[in-house]
Parts: sequence; C-alpha cells; structure tokens
Amino acid sequence: MSLEKVKTDGLVLLGCGKMGSAMLEGWLAGGIAPDQVWILDPAPSARLQDLAGQGLHLNAELPETPAVCVIAVKPQMMGEALPQMAALGGGETVFLSIAAGTPIAAFAAVLGENTPIIRAMPNTPAAIGRGITALIGNPYVDEAALGMAESLLQAVGQTVRLADESQMDAVTAVSGSGPAYVFHLIETLAVAGVAEGLPEDLAMQLAKATVAGAGALAEQSGESPEQLRINVTSPGGTTAAALQVLMDPADGFPALMRRAVQAAAARSRELG
Repeated sequence: MSLEKVKTDGLVLLGCGKMGSAMLEGWLAGGIAPDQVWILDPAPSARLQDLAGQGLHLNAELPETPAVCVIAVKPQMMGEALPQMAALGGGETVFLSIAAGTPIAAFAAVLGENTPIIRAMPNTPAAIGRGITALIGNPYVDEAALGMAESLLQAVGQTVRLADESQMDAVTAVSGSGPAYVFHLIETLAVAGVAEGLPEDLAMQLAKATVAGAGALAEQSGESPEQLRINVTSPGGTTAAALQVLMDPADGFPALMRRAVQAAAARSRELG
C-alpha cells in the first residue's frame, strides 16, 4: 500500500526527536505535504517551527481520524504522552510505535484492545536513510495497514516483518543495539592501529573507511559474509594470523558476540 491514505487523511507524530525528525524528512521527501502532518512535541526544533510556517500542524488540535499515529517518544515519557492519544484509539487510526522496549499490550491497555497497533524497532542509521526496521502488528492490523507502515518506515531504510512479537528482543539485541557494537569495533580497531605505530587521525580514518566499505560490500555482494572472509584470507598470510585470534572458540568473536547479544536480549526482556 502506498502513502495515499496518509496523504488524504493525515498523519500524527507524537514526539519528534532524532528518529522522528529523520522519518519526517523522509516522508516530506516522499510527497507527504506539511499540512497533512500533525506533530506533538514539547520542545519543537527550529526546523519544525519553519515547517509550521509551511502548513505543518505543530502542537495543534488533532484530526478526528488520521490514517496513522506514529509514537516516537522515549519509553520513560510514554506514561505521560500516550494518554493524549486515547481518543484516537479503537477506531480506524493505526498506531505505529517506534518506542524501544514497550510491548503492544502496553499500548492496548491505554488505547483499547481493539485498536490496530504496530510495534517497530528501527536503528540509528535511519538518520542517514540506511536503517533497518523490524515490525509486527496485533490481530487488528490488516495487510493494508502493515503496507502503510512499511511505506512510512522505508523512508529511512529497509523493513522486515516478524512472525511473533517475542522476536523483538532478539531484533533489539542484533540491529537495534548493533550499531553500537560496530562503532566500538571502529574505536578498538583504530586504537590497535595506534599501538602499532599509526597516528591517531590516520588510524581512525582507516578504521572508519574499512568498516564502512566492508559493510557495504557485504550488503551488495552476491556472496555470503563467510565467502567474502575466505576471499580476503590468504593461507598463512596476515589476515589468517589475525583471524586465528578473532575466531578462537573460547574468547574470540563468536563467543564474545554471543554473550553480548544474549545480554542485550535479556535486558530488553527485563525492560519490556
């Protein structure tokens, strides 16, 4: 489903921080007019105030039945912010949450059990249009509503559908928190380069470009990451020497990453 229903009936965005702002810019670039967007935010940015001059409804009275309400507030603000949306629950408006750690049941408790609710987990590369978002809807969400949500979320990257909401904790641990693991890899790779005699700025430039380039190659290549690793590893060479350390079954990447993802997933379950 395209964004035609949103363009006709409007969209409400509750909270417009970094993620909400990135999504808003994607929607506007995709053809949604400012006057079809209602934003509730206690501290609107200069950009939002500028858009308000172009027709965007900023902290104004909401339409009776917008096509979708996107919930983008931080989890700790949910208790105060969500009741503002209660009047839109139980009807045709689809609720799309990108709030981390808040289950569908928590929204249903405020909005009504028969409200169509979609829970989504984007990640920070969405800020440059390179995110990936997993989503799952409750039984009141039909295919058209899921399609509409995907169209909105694809403004900032790829989307994948989950089979069950219980998978969201693992998604959080892999793609939600995953960018931080990669950033730390860049940090530690650069520090290791400095330890081998490189200047700090050069080591960081090399580390950033290497990780970014390898990630792009992994995504665009028709070969698996395993095969790409094999391709760059000459028997008895420098890469093989490094991989002997990194792939050690006891304390290398496989065991370390498994423990890291387990810890993140466990914490996600606790927060939920």
